[in-house]
Amino acid sequence: MQRSVLQLDSRDNVLIALTDLKAGEPIEFAGQTYIPSKNVPAKHKFAMRSLNIGDDVVMYGVLVGRAVKPIAAGELLTTSNIQHQAAPFREQSGEYQWASPDVSRWKPQTFLGYRRSDGQVGTRNYWLVVPLVFCENKNIQVLKQALEEELGFAAPQLYRQQVAELARSYREGTAEQPAVQGLHADGALAPRSRLFDNIDGIRFLLHEGGCGGTREDSNNLCGLIAGYIHHPNVAGATVLSLGCQHAQIAILRDEIRKRNPKFDKPLFTLEQQRSGSEAAMMSEAIRLTFRGLVEANKAQRSSAPLADLCVGLKCGGSDGFSGISANPAIGHTSDLLTALGARTILSEFPELCGVEQELIDRGKNTQVGNRFIQLMRDYAARAAAVHSGFDMNPSPGNMRDGLLTDAMKSAGAAKKGGTSPVTAVLDYPEYSTEPGLNLQCTPGNDVECVTAQVGAGASVVLFTTGLGTPTGNPITPVVKLSTNSNLARRMHDIIDIDTGTVVAGQKTIEQMGEAILDLVVQVASGDVRTKAEEKAQEDFIPWKRGVSL
Repeated sequence: MQRSVLQLDSRDNVLIALTDLKAGEPIEFAGQTYIPSKNVPAKHKFAMRSLNIGDDVVMYGVLVGRAVKPIAAGELLTTSNIQHQAAPFREQSGEYQWASPDVSRWKPQTFLGYRRSDGQVGTRNYWLVVPLVFCENKNIQVLKQALEEELGFAAPQLYRQQVAELARSYREGTAEQPAVQGLHADGALAPRSRLFDNIDGIRFLLHEGGCGGTREDSNNLCGLIAGYIHHPNVAGATVLSLGCQHAQIAILRDEIRKRNPKFDKPLFTLEQQRSGSEAAMMSEAIRLTFRGLVEANKAQRSSAPLADLCVGLKCGGSDGFSGISANPAIGHTSDLLTALGARTILSEFPELCGVEQELIDRGKNTQVGNRFIQLMRDYAARAAAVHSGFDMNPSPGNMRDGLLTDAMKSAGAAKKGGTSPVTAVLDYPEYSTEPGLNLQCTPGNDVECVTAQVGAGASVVLFTTGLGTPTGNPITPVVKLSTNSNLARRMHDIIDIDTGTVVAGQKTIEQMGEAILDLVVQVASGDVRTKAEEKAQEDFIPWKRGVSL
């Protein structure tokens, strides 16, 4: 029988409703009887004992808020009776001891990937076409239409066909709504045949940066794009530049050299202000890109150890079950991967507020912990400078589904990082190289964060969601995990794996984490395409840290 409430840590003074609880109906837990004073929706919390104004609210064994009104035992916690409160943090005081999980089952396991000359192994094989400044976005879109449609990479135009059918019916005076023909069960049309069988696609990135902002933002954009070009899922790139913008080709090349001094992928850079005419530049871009595609098509998948994987850990559209099911499940997956020598990336610094001390204490040395402290404080200061703060992170959807404060949200979000030592801390847009769990400074924003994780080398991303988030990435497969089974049923077209069985008590965190790792291997080998890939969800938003000038 499914449990009705859950206490996450013996130090907690709140219980989480796993099902809808009715006011006045007694709840038995750990030998005590609790009577909710009001209905408690699933995912929400109620007080285990009376709280006075100023009393701490504790979940996951950490401070997540304080009472701003008297709260009776059994009373529902809301945004009106508690506020965000987080514990202070300090330097690491001792060496972290970790009991790594048994990974004997996966040590002989391999995946089929694309091995690059620098030793990195990709899970996909893409060609990249990207502008250095927003002025070239229109030209990128023109290249996209020409190259994708003629080479067979264009996504099937499901809704364009529907519009054509409606227009035809209107011309013919037919009142009934026509059905779109040729659909699969998942609502997709059959893909077209491609000219290059060993290329997963051409990815065309659009953005609104490169000029008009701070030099920090334009330099960061060059670093981010350099990370994508250096990424093992990319075989080569075509870059369009206007010429006069802050984000110069020379800066991009410097950023690439920082990541790989022996960079040898095909890289074609074209500058419109030196090309004589737009038509001349576009024709040359097409000629060079086609030549690069011919070379990229020679790549073949080969066997590689799981240590060659780099997995991003992300949550978005989170709910009150995120920190109970999906997040700790991928946290166990992360522990398995790091024990095997792979890299994992935990980001979203605003959603680590309140759990800083745990992560600092998990640092492999004091230098790692101190860098995390500095980046967290710098980020908080930037937020304060624009009259904001980490306490404003939870969205209306988060709060409706039980995540009432940023510290409460953070305590569950941090579970994505498992329990392994923190081996590196990255500022945006640095590239990850250190095996183990890497912390990366990014916003909580779904697309900005995933964009940054991939720019740091993530070749697969695990993305948990409780409310439903369709986001994907242009070059890296994003595996979507639902925190609850209702979401998996309701939005089945975007969910790859359901972790709601953890809430129902049907699977343990460890069992689910192992199942997720099995899926990661299949996705990495190209045997499974994620729902985001099937839906051509290719979101790309660079993080803009500065002001517009």
